[in-house]
Amino acid sequence: MHTRCLSFLLLLLAPLGAATRLKELAAVEGVRDNQLIGYGLVVGLAGTGDRSQTVFSVQSLTNLLERMGVSVSPTAIRVNNTAAVMITATLPPFAQPGSRIDVTAAAIGDASNLQGGLLLLTSLRAADGRVYAAAQGPVVTGGFVAGRGGNSQTVNHPTVGRVPAGAIIERAAPTPAPSGKFRLQLRQADFTTAARIAEAINKKFPEAGAVVARPENSALVAIEAPRAYAERATEFIAEIEALTVDADRPARVVINERTGTIAMGKEVRIAPAAIMHGNLTVEVQTTFAVSQPPPLSSGSTEVVPQVNTNSKEERARNVVLKQGATVEDLVRALTAIGSTPRDVIAILQNLRAAGALEAEIEVI
Repeated sequence: MHTRCLSFLLLLLAPLGAATRLKELAAVEGVRDNQLIGYGLVVGLAGTGDRSQTVFSVQSLTNLLERMGVSVSPTAIRVNNTAAVMITATLPPFAQPGSRIDVTAAAIGDASNLQGGLLLLTSLRAADGRVYAAAQGPVVTGGFVAGRGGNSQTVNHPTVGRVPAGAIIERAAPTPAPSGKFRLQLRQADFTTAARIAEAINKKFPEAGAVVARPENSALVAIEAPRAYAERATEFIAEIEALTVDADRPARVVINERTGTIAMGKEVRIAPAAIMHGNLTVEVQTTFAVSQPPPLSSGSTEVVPQVNTNSKEERARNVVLKQGATVEDLVRALTAIGSTPRDVIAILQNLRAAGALEAEIEVI
C-alpha cells in the first residue's frame, strides 16, 4: 500500500492598502509592447538539424540558394545541418530604428538540437503584416545533448534558443506620441482605486476652474495636463507615475489544488463560525495463503487470497472563530488541528458556502 504525502504552502499577502506607485498600478493607454514573429533557418548544426521528412526545410533552403544564384533540386540536398525555426520577439514602445532587441528561435521541424547554430537573416512582422525588425546571429540554447543512441543525456531544452540583441529595428513602433490629453489604464480594474488615482492627481496638480483627472470607469482615468505642463507632456507623465496611491481590491483567496498553494490577503475576515473536522480511514489488506493438498491426493496447490477490511474514524476536531477573526486566526486554527491541504481547501469552501468567509475564492 502506497502513501502519498501532500504538503502545502500558505501565503499571507501584505495589506493591499499599502501605498503603491502609480507606475505599478496603471499605464498610459496606447503605450504598450507589440509582438513580432518570423520564419527563418538556423544553419551550422552538427548533424542535429531537420531530417528529410521535414519537407519545408528543404524547400526553404532551396529558395534561399536560388535567390543567391545557386540552382539546385530539392531532392538533391540534405538538411541535417539546417533547421527551420519560428522567431519571436517583443517590440517595446517608442523603439526607434537602429536599436536592438532580443529574439527567441524555436525549432518547428524534427531537429534535435540548435546548439552552435547560426540564424540567417529573418524579417519579423507584426499583426498588421508589416516588417518592423530583421534578425540574424548565433543561437544560444542554454542546454545541450551529450552522447548518442540509448546512452545520452539532455540538459534543459536544446530545441529553443535565444539570440541576444539579434534583431535590428527597421521601423518605429506604432506608439502614440505623448500629448496633453491622455488616459491611464489600470492594470486591475477597480472603481475605488480609479477614484483614488484621480483624487491624488488633482491634489498634486490643482488647476483653478478645471479638473485635471477624472475617472471614466473602473479601468480608465482621463487626464488633461494643466497649463504649466501643456508643452511638457513627458515630464507631466513622469511626475504622475511617481505619485503613491492606496490601491483597493476585493478580498480574495486563491487556491491551487495541484501544488497545494493557498494565497489570501491579510484583510480577509472570518465571521463567527464553528469548524468540525474529522477523518474516516478505511484500509483494505489482501494476503495470499497457499493451500497444499494432502500427499498422494488428486488435489492441486492453490493460492487463496485472504481479504481483511479495517476501518478507523478519528475523533472530530473542532475550531471556533469569534467575531473579528482574521486570516492569522484561521491559519493558526487549521494548523492546530493538523489540516492537510485538501482539508484546508474543503474548509475554506465550506466557510464560503456558509457565508462565514468574507472573500472571493478563486481556484486556478
